[in-house]
Amino acid sequence: MPAIFPSDITLPASLEAPPDLDALPDRLYRIVAPWAARQPDALALHDAQTALSYAQLDRAIRDTAARLAEAGIRGGDRVLLVGENGVALALAILALGALDAWACPVNARLSAREIGSIREHAGARRVLCFGAGSPEAAAHAAAMGAADADWPWLGRFSLGPLDEACRPEPVSASSAEQVAALIYTSGTSGDPKGVMLTHRNLLFIGDNGRRLRRLVPQDGVYGVLPLSHVYGLSALLVAALHSGAALRLVPRFAPDALARALAEEGVTVLHGVPAMYARLLGWGRQAGTTLRAPQLRIAQLGGAPMTQPLKDDFERAFGLPLHNGYGLTESAPSISQTRLDAPRRDCSVGPPIPGVAVRIVDAEGQDAAAGAVGELWVRGPNVMKGYYRNPELTRATVTAEGWLKTGDLARQEEDGALFIVGRCKELIIRSGFNVYPVEVEQAINAHPQVVQSAVVGRSVDANEEVVAFVEAAAGSGLTAEALAAHLRERLAPYKLPAEIVFLEQLPASATGKILKNALKERAAASTRR
Repeated sequence: MPAIFPSDITLPASLEAPPDLDALPDRLYRIVAPWAARQPDALALHDAQTALSYAQLDRAIRDTAARLAEAGIRGGDRVLLVGENGVALALAILALGALDAWACPVNARLSAREIGSIREHAGARRVLCFGAGSPEAAAHAAAMGAADADWPWLGRFSLGPLDEACRPEPVSASSAEQVAALIYTSGTSGDPKGVMLTHRNLLFIGDNGRRLRRLVPQDGVYGVLPLSHVYGLSALLVAALHSGAALRLVPRFAPDALARALAEEGVTVLHGVPAMYARLLGWGRQAGTTLRAPQLRIAQLGGAPMTQPLKDDFERAFGLPLHNGYGLTESAPSISQTRLDAPRRDCSVGPPIPGVAVRIVDAEGQDAAAGAVGELWVRGPNVMKGYYRNPELTRATVTAEGWLKTGDLARQEEDGALFIVGRCKELIIRSGFNVYPVEVEQAINAHPQVVQSAVVGRSVDANEEVVAFVEAAAGSGLTAEALAAHLRERLAPYKLPAEIVFLEQLPASATGKILKNALKERAAASTRR
């Protein structure tokens, strides 16, 4: 493999010590001003229509905050931002933080029902819809009675009516108490869960990302992960701007566009979910194109489990490590990451990031034996303030001592590396044996004609059975019989799927996260027994 860093990039010192919390700014938007003074003309944010230097971004934040205040936005107000990645959305998030208002970004590809439910639960003072290039955002704006607006810096967007009934939440000078973003977790049923993330939560993760990934002003970051998801918000937007780097915001993933950007447009840092990397590699094979990324130095995966075949395929194609990480919305999101100076050959999510403590807890709530599987608990400055308007769920999820119960099953090796086994609620008990869906998915995804898969349990005759949903490569002709034969060589009989269902595309959220609840409902409704 080539050197991890190109010679023309100046690196900060490698820092395993946790960030100095007292040295961090007290608000997200303040990460911009130092770079506006140091490198005013350097590119900060850009999309297909707009580019802002650091000096322009600094001024734009202040001007937009003033406009929002004139529009009736106060500290403690929740403001719904409907759109897809772009400079305007990023600017609105930062400007709202300058007013101590809460940014509540949601992806325009959500349904009207989902957005309406979030709007009601958040008690949004106003809704801003950014519809450039997004028919869905325009449709939401029309449905909510938003009027056309055209502001300096933000450009054309839609401004919803003022909700006079909205009551602001208390404002705190403490970055650890003042909420910066209200992020709603993905799901297919149940009441909305709004995760309150403070300025300190997001700054802590952004600073860890800067340090662990050694981000520098020379970096060009490809930002296709939605800013409405905490991964895009903290690990892309906050980390990039905190580093003086240039963040390119891309509204939707397209493998050909990413391949071109990697080959020709100076991308040095790439973040993505497994499906994104799988489709990029699949596009390269189908198009007969040799994928190139001459300036790429960091490729980071998160958001869903990484498989060994995907990691191996990427590293063969690009000649550099595919790094892994793990987190969740409630931890802003990072909990662990593999290290640049110690790339791994396996699918570990790496050791905990500096400043974060972890425990592996058994069913009785006690620390599990070394190397044993148990629920992962996390404590640190990344842990959310709580669930908005749901103190009962907050108390059930975060202990009085500050431990966040992730709901994920994990084990930790002697070197500190974590391995995520699956979700507690997704554990399948087949004839008394534990079946971890991730293990079955790893075996399925090892087949060269599989893009991705999802495994769920189905209740049957006082037992559970394994059901696999598979997205095969286009034109592969892969059959259930051939895949079953592949799995019999790799899995114990009780782990084998009772049914294999091929889908043209697995249902997924805007971030690429597979919606397993939808698949569980489909499996349960199946008449096959």
